[in-house]
Amino acid sequence: MVMFSLPKHFPGQNVWSFPAGGPTASAPLEPEPKRPVLIVLHQETSTPGRVGNALRALGHDLDIRRPRFGDPLPETLDEHAGAVVFGGPMSANDGEDYIRAEIDWIKIPLRERRPFLGICLGAQMLAKHLGAPVAPHPQGRIQIGYYPVRPTGPDVASARIGPATSITGIARALSFLTEPSCLPRGMTFRCRRSAMTIATVCNFIPT
Repeated sequence: MVMFSLPKHFPGQNVWSFPAGGPTASAPLEPEPKRPVLIVLHQETSTPGRVGNALRALGHDLDIRRPRFGDPLPETLDEHAGAVVFGGPMSANDGEDYIRAEIDWIKIPLRERRPFLGICLGAQMLAKHLGAPVAPHPQGRIQIGYYPVRPTGPDVASARIGPATSITGIARALSFLTEPSCLPRGMTFRCRRSAMTIATVCNFIPT
């Protein structure tokens, strides 16, 4: 109900109530709900883990797909806030149809300039899609264990893992890596796990 002052020649009245259907005050606008984040997993029992917890804490639902088991990937990310492709025991060099299809699908977030995070296998797929080699270490090294994750680049001070954990310090993550990949041309590192794993946990961005 909106109340207005009336002119003085209306004796005995100083307010006027508009009936239903008349002018009303604007209701506060509801904030738009956040779009879900697409999560791509590669095993039946895999979960989004800490990444999923962090995204939920930021208010995002998770749209979990497992293309290996027949789930389709969206033809556009217009209804998603971004995408995270997780790891698995397979390689980006494997010949299975779903591997090739996932690598090809990465053109969608890149073309639409949507946030994309590749973790382990997901980073291999991103690198391979962009033309970088994914191959065993030239000295036959394999990385197994818990390794520090460090942000890189000019925005290190604001880099975060999880909803409230600044990684100007160090976070640690499990690694089982046999095929590191090189940085694709024209890309910049956002996160690095060690000198050997160039694209294990990373988010490539154009320079």
